[in-house]
Amino acid sequence: MGRPSWWAMLAALVVGGLVTLDLLTYGATERFDVRVSDVVKGWGLADSAAYPLVWLVTQLGGRVTILVVLAGLVGYLAWTRRTVLPLLRVLVAVVLLTGAVYALKYGTGRTAPRYPGSYFFHDDGASFPSGHVANAVLMWGVARWQAVEYGLPARVQRLFWWLSVVGPVLTGLSMISLDFHWVTDAVVGAAVGILLLGVVHALDAFVLSRWVRARAGRQTA
Repeated sequence: MGRPSWWAMLAALVVGGLVTLDLLTYGATERFDVRVSDVVKGWGLADSAAYPLVWLVTQLGGRVTILVVLAGLVGYLAWTRRTVLPLLRVLVAVVLLTGAVYALKYGTGRTAPRYPGSYFFHDDGASFPSGHVANAVLMWGVARWQAVEYGLPARVQRLFWWLSVVGPVLTGLSMISLDFHWVTDAVVGAAVGILLLGVVHALDAFVLSRWVRARAGRQTA
């Protein structure tokens, strides 16, 4: 149901940690980011007629977009299954996402590609990691989880499966192509999303699903 495997979480932790360390020591990943950004600037998508379309793709990871969809999903399950468990999962995911991403953003203070240069611990820096990508991984993952667990129609489950897999990829590519984020911002954003999805599953198993009132009306396997 979308629970990250232990090896996926370990890989996310290792990749996210190594990339972050390399960036903070001005290693090869930072030079790669700058080269990619230079190429992207040459495309000029941010100043072209294609901008609105590409911007819409970035909203696959937009908090408002995803929360509107999740509100409909949670509301439907609350009404038809008489359970608040999906709502609790979403709220926990939002709180964890907000805390973790903004702690990293303001803790590293990395400037965005449109700033003249890549700098850390800068007062204007809030680029690292990509909140859109982390949001797409975590929240579409939570949506897919609910769709499968509560036995929604197969086409709905397939839709959320695609959103949980393709959504983060398209979000990252579109943010990079508009020069909103560095490549490593997206990579570490995805790693953060995977780790947080695992944490939400763990909290559900040990806390949320054990709350008797939250389990009322929940389908059992």
